[in-house]
Amino acid sequence: TPAQRTAAQRAALARAASLGIGSVHECGGPDISSEDDFTGLLALAAEEPGPRVVGYWAEEDVDKARRLGALGAAGDLFVDGSIGSHTACLHAPYADAGSTGTSYLDADAVAAHVTACTEAGLQAGFHAIGDAAVTAVVDGMHAAAEKVGLARVRAARHRVEHAEMLTPQTIAAFAELGLTASVQPAFDALWGGEDGMYARRLGPERARTLNPFAALLRAGVPLALGSDSPVTPLGPWGTVRAAAFHRTPEHRISVRAAFTAHTRGGWRA
Repeated sequence: TPAQRTAAQRAALARAASLGIGSVHECGGPDISSEDDFTGLLALAAEEPGPRVVGYWAEEDVDKARRLGALGAAGDLFVDGSIGSHTACLHAPYADAGSTGTSYLDADAVAAHVTACTEAGLQAGFHAIGDAAVTAVVDGMHAAAEKVGLARVRAARHRVEHAEMLTPQTIAAFAELGLTASVQPAFDALWGGEDGMYARRLGPERARTLNPFAALLRAGVPLALGSDSPVTPLGPWGTVRAAAFHRTPEHRISVRAAFTAHTRGGWRA
């Protein structure tokens, strides 16, 4: 019921506040929630003390995102799925399956959405995990930049959720395009390592390339750390710890850098 939903939202915000979280990003959309759920949370946060809620609505409809009070037509606008379910879109097949995952949006669709959002003054954003999905986002962003201008795309501060399977080329493209990488270090803590789920799905060699936080920072990519709750629980200090003690040592960042990415980085994202 609406009353139960409001009570759950109030409890979630109270839990965030108890952990020292002052701002949360709500990634709503027709595939994961309802418009009433989304607008209800925004209204609750505006009316009661507690964490600020920044809303993103994941639909290729700029007018609807604006009408719902979203900061962007972004969040969980799915380009692909997840590694665990074999639906993250890959260039090469999974090590434990014959498929390369699932593609929900191609580069042309990304380009059209980014163009519309840039011209409307809204953030665009996409859920992209697999390397093929990230390539589609980058290619689409480049196509949009050719149409509306690179400076306007950079100024819009578009973002990519998860961005786990990156290459030196896509990292460089993120920096060029001014894309924020909204990442979840707890994913590596839970599923990384030589014997983890990532290694089983991708093989150890590809798994070791995932979540390259240090390379992103070296390239100048804006980095925002988060939880993806309820996929992994709210826990800022656990997130900082996971980034500083990444299971692949070359991807580790300093505690100071992780703290900055989880505070200032999230605020600016």
